[in-house]
Amino acid sequence: MRAIVYEKTGDSDVLREAERPVPEPGPGEVRVRVVRSGVNPTDWKSRRGRLEFPEAVPNQDGSGVVDAIGPGVEGLRTGQRVWLWEAAWQRPGGTAQEYVVLPERQAVPLPDGASFDLGASLGIPALTAHRCLTVADGGPDRLAPGALDGRTVLVAGGAGAVGNAAIQLARWAGAVVVTTVSSEEKAALARAAGASHVVNYREEDAAGAIRAAAPDGIDIVVEVAPGPNAGLDAAVLAPDGVVAVYANNGGDEITVRVRELFTRNIRYQFVLVYTVTEAAKLAAVEDVSAAVAAGAIRVGTEAGLPLHRFPLERTAEAHDAVEAGTVGKVLVDVAGDE
Repeated sequence: MRAIVYEKTGDSDVLREAERPVPEPGPGEVRVRVVRSGVNPTDWKSRRGRLEFPEAVPNQDGSGVVDAIGPGVEGLRTGQRVWLWEAAWQRPGGTAQEYVVLPERQAVPLPDGASFDLGASLGIPALTAHRCLTVADGGPDRLAPGALDGRTVLVAGGAGAVGNAAIQLARWAGAVVVTTVSSEEKAALARAAGASHVVNYREEDAAGAIRAAAPDGIDIVVEVAPGPNAGLDAAVLAPDGVVAVYANNGGDEITVRVRELFTRNIRYQFVLVYTVTEAAKLAAVEDVSAAVAAGAIRVGTEAGLPLHRFPLERTAEAHDAVEAGTVGKVLVDVAGDE
């Protein structure tokens, strides 16, 4: 089978195409014929940062068809369409290859009507968004229609992959969603995703605009740039609000005014989906699947998430596109749709 591999860390030119044996599933595992591989920032960061195995295949997310089943697998069958998550976390084999073997729990049935493009776009972005939306004081710890009724959510960077998923999941759960963007192009994408109010922080008083949209304050901030946005978040949060931080865009340091936050019982919650509890991951997988089945999560420009496609042999270019901040979702076409 064709696979994209790397044996050392570095720029994207460490990625190369190779022929590898088709792997066999062991107990509790399934083999999936990969159709799409999704690229996330952690994929290029891992490629640059560390290599835990003599050789690795990149990319955490994907979609495809179950091709073989190992002993003890009960919830999946051959021929079933699935979406994949955390394929390369503490494992050498990600989704940038024609076949991947995974524990059964990491291959999730893809509902009828959901495309392989959508399946490969879920994974880490959707699970991260779910976690950010379920860490507020008093809950909810699960998402479903009505779970966020009465809550107001601020999504920083609503045109990103996590931001897009957060907007769609929050709206499905009943929240009023405000989002910040840096251009009119991104504003159009955030509106397409379903944001109730869109604020261009480069062209208007962001705090004033957010306060006008949410007079009682923001309950949950889904935060991609905690350092640059610390002052804005403090200015718009409601009492007992939470800032759920899932990235460090703009730097690793945060400066806050302590009294301004503790008098309102404001909380910062840092989120890395790879290291949250197993229970939290599986709850997120279940809720995201329910949202997909309900048609509440979509992809494409009309859903606020443009798709950018690369063939398998150009996976390095796909990594470069994500590292360069391409707006939308970068996918690798590993095989054609059935």
